[in-house]
Amino acid sequence: MQYQLLGKSTLRVSEITFGCMSLGNDDTGNAQLIHHAIEKGINCFDTADLYNQGQNEITVGKALKGKRQDVVIATKVGNQWREDGSGWDWNPTKKYILASVEESLQRLQTDYIDLYQLHGGTINDPIDDTIAAFETLQQQGKIRYYGISSIRPDVIRTYVQRANIVSVMMQYSLLDRRPEETCFSLLAENGIGVLARGPVAKGLLVSKPPVAYLNYNPEEVATAAAAVQRLSVTGRDAAQTALRFVLQQPAVTTAVVGMRTMQQLEDAIGAVQAPALTAADLQQLQAALPINKYEQHL
Repeated sequence: MQYQLLGKSTLRVSEITFGCMSLGNDDTGNAQLIHHAIEKGINCFDTADLYNQGQNEITVGKALKGKRQDVVIATKVGNQWREDGSGWDWNPTKKYILASVEESLQRLQTDYIDLYQLHGGTINDPIDDTIAAFETLQQQGKIRYYGISSIRPDVIRTYVQRANIVSVMMQYSLLDRRPEETCFSLLAENGIGVLARGPVAKGLLVSKPPVAYLNYNPEEVATAAAAVQRLSVTGRDAAQTALRFVLQQPAVTTAVVGMRTMQQLEDAIGAVQAPALTAADLQQLQAALPINKYEQHL
């Protein structure tokens, strides 16, 4: 397992981040899985107050109790559950963020969060108010660093210019290369780390039947999956090939992989141990489809 500093922070994160969203309600099983991940070298765990109405943070907090000094905890804020539980509404206000962090700290059984991320965002948000909330929490010691989770170039660019974010979480895979257009270079130039989620594109690059994905039709999705399959060799299966495509992107600090079974964990660990893709391999994958680009929120 390799480790990198996340942007300009002092957070040293593993190249695989454990995406906790997929975890179920079995606290004992979740703890076993998370403990095994730590033994295998994973030290970064990503959750959100939104996931399972806060229960995800609770199960992660229980699992990491007694191991706090060994891990990096990342969680997210900005989506407010309605009182009747029927759904959630976007709320990036300072008042809401300052209140929400207290609940996340309690659920996670910790007195500080390593990376607190805005869970979305639009260019019409009260951005200065939002930034003020994160800066206040950092000054209070309740969070060490903050970032955003966004795929919108206009939002990302604004936070790069106006905030002290250390990271951006964004979707990236062979089926979603939109960040290559402008975001990766912007973030690299400003020393901002990237947490790449969705590396196997909901399984479409591995085993799931092809369906339309972003601007690609099912036939194009099948073409991408076939390209991944062709480059899978002994010691590197299709999922690991798709994951290595992400890990070998220089702008990516860590790949966020959703896991809920021991097999999924072993597959993710196997990707870092698998043979690296050669320059020719990467070129073949990149040539499989025309690169997609952002069409909105520019």
